[in-house]
Amino acid sequence: MIIFRYLTREILLTMFAVAGVLLLVIMGSRFIRYFTDAAEGEIPASILGTLMLFHLPGFAELILPLALFLGILLAYGQLYLNSEITVLVACGTSPSRLLTVSLVPAVLIAVLVGMCSLWLTPAGALHNERLIAEQQSRLDFTALVPGRFQDFGDGRTAYTEALADNQTRMQEVFISERQRRRDGTPESVVTRATSGYQTVDEETGSRFLVLTDGERYSVDPGRFEAERLEFETYAVRLSLAGQDRDLEAAEYASTLALLNDDSPEARAQLQWRVSLPLMVLILTLLAQPLSKVNPRQGRFAKLLPAIFLHISYLSLMLAAMDAIGRGSLSPVIGMWPIHGVYLLLGLWLMQRFQRGGIR
Repeated sequence: MIIFRYLTREILLTMFAVAGVLLLVIMGSRFIRYFTDAAEGEIPASILGTLMLFHLPGFAELILPLALFLGILLAYGQLYLNSEITVLVACGTSPSRLLTVSLVPAVLIAVLVGMCSLWLTPAGALHNERLIAEQQSRLDFTALVPGRFQDFGDGRTAYTEALADNQTRMQEVFISERQRRRDGTPESVVTRATSGYQTVDEETGSRFLVLTDGERYSVDPGRFEAERLEFETYAVRLSLAGQDRDLEAAEYASTLALLNDDSPEARAQLQWRVSLPLMVLILTLLAQPLSKVNPRQGRFAKLLPAIFLHISYLSLMLAAMDAIGRGSLSPVIGMWPIHGVYLLLGLWLMQRFQRGGIR
């Protein structure tokens, strides 16, 4: 039990250190992306923390297998350098015993990754998509920054001088957009209004920006003529009801719903979710023999080849998921040959490891 606790502690400490660094890098990159969207007015800054929190399971399911893989490599590599493996050999420790010790934390991590991939990640992704869709369809302008030109989408740029009535009404509105006439000729349209507010058509579900007391100018490139329209009320359609986010996609569906769905996208997503915890166990089998290093080589001698091995494993899984979703690969075959190849590779390396000894 002393040896078991010592080796498990070394693996877990190294794994958590690697996972912390990777999580910080990935979350920092995603946060910068969201922060940019908030600065451009696409989403309000107040929901950034919630978005990052619900993205955490999706990050964890990808980071933890790699962190455990590198944790075993680095922890056992340090044991080789300090000749502690020699002491374990003298105490009667075999390669099979080391593998058993490594599999205990690996099973715990596989269970955690399985919880993320089968339950937490799709639930978190669905929550984030609903939150973003709700914010974009709200009848206020919390995502707009007064005094700044911002993109509304579809080639439309808007400007408002101030927000009033609890941020539900714009003051001094300017909108520039590119359109095409019925005959296909392009035109530039500039609209100026004293105020504006959003509304939703109850029958169609489309969102409109209603402008009051303004003018609308239409100019065709290359022509010396322009159209000017004065209005008391003018409605600009912002989005159609059919342009809402696709919340019925397979990546947002629960695992139980995927089990009852025979579509290629559902089969691909289901195999991906099951494959992640399975990959944890296979990577543990691969890491055990790869961790053996010569003290003259250093603990990082096999780190780069091991990382390439993990990247190839994950890349093949992603390629297989895409192929299954497109229908070019049968779900019956699916990702299982990939797991089989890396499992056989791990068994072969373990056999060589046992024959050569762990000295």
